[in-house]
Amino acid sequence: MSQSAKQGSNWAGIYKLGGVAALGAVLTGVIEIGITFLPRGNTTQETILDWFILFQEYPFLGLRNMGLLNIFLNTLGIFTFFALYAAHRKVNGPFATLAMIISFLGIGVFYATNRAFPMLDLSNQYALATTEAQQVALEAAGQSLLVVGQSHTLGTFLGFFLLETAGILISIVMLYGGIFSKASAYIGILGFSVLLIFEFFSSFVSGLTTAAMILAMLGGISSMVWYILIARRLFQLGQSN
Repeated sequence: MSQSAKQGSNWAGIYKLGGVAALGAVLTGVIEIGITFLPRGNTTQETILDWFILFQEYPFLGLRNMGLLNIFLNTLGIFTFFALYAAHRKVNGPFATLAMIISFLGIGVFYATNRAFPMLDLSNQYALATTEAQQVALEAAGQSLLVVGQSHTLGTFLGFFLLETAGILISIVMLYGGIFSKASAYIGILGFSVLLIFEFFSSFVSGLTTAAMILAMLGGISSMVWYILIARRLFQLGQSN
């Protein structure tokens, strides 16, 4: 096999992996929606004691509410954005590279600020605490974790901001690249822009819960459609290389 043929085969594998990752992101979104219909799946924890109780009674829901599914989504995003960069490396390559780098920075920030498993550990310690002093110390430690890791707050804003900015940028690249359909590009621009507005509302504006949830729903559905469209095209690119 010639060197060029080997390179083509490698890129084809990357496209297919990106397509699988994009479909995985859709599946993650469907699971997220389904969880909201479970008992306690759509409740809000007001205090650190509420969080500890949730982790003790429903550990998976506690992890989910602290961003567990976003960990999977961001991991899949590594492969998706790299595949999109690969598809545009010869067309708008610098901007595709920039979008990939911004997405990786956002993913790194999210990993660094996620506190799902440390919160689970603190909850377990709280359940075993035998003195008031221990409980007070654990409550303080838990509160400090919430400040950094509670989803859609100031603590997690930067990670989501970078990821959604990367989504908008790569969608703009798609719009002018001629490799993906314009519909895919416009849906991506719409979806990630709405999600970005949602992050601003949820992080900086109080008292807009209903409006924020409408934005989250619109942005989430749009992004899922985007993932489906790009997965289809990535599989086509994988077959043609």
